[in-house]
Amino acid sequence: MPLTPEEFYENATSRHSDNRVESNLASWETFPFETEGLKVRALRKPMVPEAPRNGEDPATCRTCAATNGLPVWANERWQLVAIDEPSGGPLVLVLGPRTHCDYGDLSEDMAAEFGRVLVALVRIVESFEHIARAHVLRWGDGSAHMHVFISARPEGFSQLRGTFLALWDDVLPPIPRSVRDADAARVGEELTQLLGGSSRAR
Repeated sequence: MPLTPEEFYENATSRHSDNRVESNLASWETFPFETEGLKVRALRKPMVPEAPRNGEDPATCRTCAATNGLPVWANERWQLVAIDEPSGGPLVLVLGPRTHCDYGDLSEDMAAEFGRVLVALVRIVESFEHIARAHVLRWGDGSAHMHVFISARPEGFSQLRGTFLALWDDVLPPIPRSVRDADAARVGEELTQLLGGSSRAR
């Protein structure tokens, strides 16, 4: 059984009187910041229940209201968008259902189709020249509407590999919008050829 929130906090903070935790992340080649003067913040005590995520009430869900991102592709059940603003990485896409639900709400058919769409997206993005990997990221802390990020890592930049790619996306200057939009359009067109649906549509 997982630790209670209180037990987790005690385990994480018991080594230092100021509730700080130790980390060796700063020594990783992929860590995006200089380490001089850097230290890990103190871990705050748990707050239960947690604050609600966006869209816990479907009437307030920004994804359902179709206000997030550049439309790339859609079919009857799924939609793909590029994040609102170009990122420092080559391309960041977000895949989610058109109806308001979270992962645990998917039917078996929806779950199977999600897998097919996601695999197709990875293959398409990794087929682009100068793209080394298509990372698939799922957190789910910001929105109650199921969504997964597909983030392209540029070829030749092993320093950007792994878990810190999302941070590098925020740190690097944004890719020109015209380049991002053209790459997103290509993804939509190729996904339409493979799975049907329509590109640049909600």
